Amino acid sequence: MQPFIHETARVAPDAVIGDDTKVWNEAQVREGARIGRQCVLGKGVYVGAGVVIGDRCKLENRASVFEGATLEDGVFVGPHAAFLNDKHPRAVTPDGRLKGPADWTISPTRAREGASIGAGALILPGVTVGRWAMVGSGAVVTRDVPDFALVVGNPARVVGYVCRCGARATDPPAPRDGREPRCARCAAQGDRP
Repeated sequence: MQPFIHETARVAPDAVIGDDTKVWNEAQVREGARIGRQCVLGKGVYVGAGVVIGDRCKLENRASVFEGATLEDGVFVGPHAAFLNDKHPRAVTPDGRLKGPADWTISPTRAREGASIGAGALILPGVTVGRWAMVGSGAVVTRDVPDFALVVGNPARVVGYVCRCGARATDPPAPRDGREPRCARCAAQGDRP
């Protein structure tokens, strides 16, 4: 299926939007961005220039993914969450000139496969959120997040681990010996390593 782009959304002519992706009202997708298949970009989502978003990602209303970010397949980004990109932001240069594109230093961010970013969370420049990790609502992520970790707070800290389904892990409670952490229900089903 062709992508659906709402009439009020703004998509740059050279942006690539995958099949069966929905770009809802007031969303903006900038130049050179690449959005995968079967994604949902909610109302007012901002996708910066050159951002790469994998397949089956969901970005809730007013999420902002700024230049330099990569979201791998299956990433969830809650409402009002943001991926930031400049460690030393200023509107002007030291001599008072308004900063232009050449004056910014981008520190890339990444959310690995299956990661979930809670509502209002901030992913600071240069940070990677691991595979199937979960960032709690309102967290400020200042350092890399391990695979399957659950992080909360400001600054965000690891408080446990989660299963692929999103529930707290119990078997094992943290990644160990190449085994993924699983919740009691998924462990009982025995369908993953």
